[in-house]
Parts: sequence; structure tokens; C-alpha cells
Amino acid sequence: MSPRITKRRLTGIDRSGPPPEATRSGHPLNPWTIPNAIDYLRLAAIPVFLIVALSSEDGHDAMAVVLFAVIGWSDYLDGFAARLTGQYSRLGALLDPLVDRLLIVSGMLVCWHFNLLPRWAIAIVIARELFMLIASRYALSRGVELVINWPGRVGVAPIAGAPFFAMAGVHWLALIMLYVGMALGIVSAVLYVRRGLREIRARGAGC
Repeated sequence: MSPRITKRRLTGIDRSGPPPEATRSGHPLNPWTIPNAIDYLRLAAIPVFLIVALSSEDGHDAMAVVLFAVIGWSDYLDGFAARLTGQYSRLGALLDPLVDRLLIVSGMLVCWHFNLLPRWAIAIVIARELFMLIASRYALSRGVELVINWPGRVGVAPIAGAPFFAMAGVHWLALIMLYVGMALGIVSAVLYVRRGLREIRARGAGC
């Protein structure tokens, strides 16, 4: 039975309880839902953001900043739509974090191109995002699904905020968010790997 919809759950503040059954491994993708339609639009907007941002003179293009913000904040819109309509899906569970990672990598690439943030830190962030993408796919191939941990959940906002504020010209805040998000991202990656390896070993021992 699905948890009762309260204001805290509807807004995403209350995330207690197991993930919805329809999002778990082995269930149909169910691509035609309102939340997935929002993610399709978010995904299609990322190349537009890159074209606009990389066509600017210095990386401080207002339209690019607005596009980045809209794509980022609409992540909450698809979650709200899923909770409001109950249209959870396996594809949504896979697509949502993929779009988030592509947006972060895209923003960091723009910052790298215009040297808006320290490139060594950008390289670490991009490497972490690509590693998590590969690791999550490998875990799925072994029948293990990586459940988001609290450093990973908390770290999304600052690591996405870093390129936003860098492109907006608020350099000091961009740096703070970059380092905070990078630290949380590294911690979450270590926790993901530890839990994933433990579950893979447990499955192997149970065979």
C-alpha cells in the first residue's frame, strides 16, 4: 500500500518508507507518464543550454543561466508530479538521476571552457559523476540497485549550484558550493561502493 499523501510527502520533505513498487528493478519501464514527459523536456533542453552557453563571449550569458536554473529546478517538478498523480515508473527512476548528472556535467563543461571554476575541481566532479553512472549500471547488471544515501541527496544542490552561480558571476558562492558539493559527492560515492560491494558479495554467497 502506498504511503498516505501528506503535504510533507507531496513536497518531497518526507521521504520515509521504501521506494514505490513501480520504480523497482524488474518492473515495466512505463515511459508514458507525466513525470517522464517532464524529464524528456529537461533532457532535450540540455543541448540547448550548451549551445547558448558556449556561444557566449565569457560564459556569463543570462539566457544560459536561466535555462540551467529551469532545467535544474524542474527536477522538483517531476517528483511533485509523480507524488501528486501516483505515476511512478521504472524509467522515471532511471531517467531522473541521469538527467541530473548530464546537467551537472554540462554546467561544469561550460565552466571549464571559460575557466569560471578551478579546473582540477571540475575534473574531480565530472569524474565522480561519470564513475557513478558506470557504477550504477554495473550494479544493475549484477542485480543490485544503489539506493541514494544522504550525502548524495544533500550534495546535489550545491554541486548543481556551483556552475549556476559561476555563470551568474557570483564567484565566491560558486566556490563554496563547489567544494561542499564535491566533498559530499566523494563521501556518497565511497558509501555507494561499500554498500554495492557488500550486496554483490552477499548475492554471490547466496548462490
